[in-house]
Amino acid sequence: MQLQISFHGVEQSDTLQKAIQQRATKLARFHDHIISCRVVVELAARHQRHGNEYNVRLDIKVPGAEIVANQEGDKDLQVALRDAFDAARRKLEDHARRQRGDVKQHSTPGT
Repeated sequence: MQLQISFHGVEQSDTLQKAIQQRATKLARFHDHIISCRVVVELAARHQRHGNEYNVRLDIKVPGAEIVANQEGDKDLQVALRDAFDAARRKLEDHARRQRGDVKQHSTPGT
């Protein structure tokens, strides 16, 4: 899997990069054929009352689909990362189920 990590307004650290790499590697358990994963970590506009808020976006390419997961407005960067990767995991699991045919297809009325 090709992994690309971008930071906007957030100081890049080895610890943060390793945490993202570990979470991205774990995603491979939920879908066998991840082509690429792009992670964007950014500091949202600063609010005087609310402090710093972080946004995390994941763009994951798999054969036949692109899966996007966003987590916006978290005050804790680790929580934003966890929530974004959890959302991506759920979407990957759903996509894999649809590909395997595990999801029941609804027939249209009158057919």
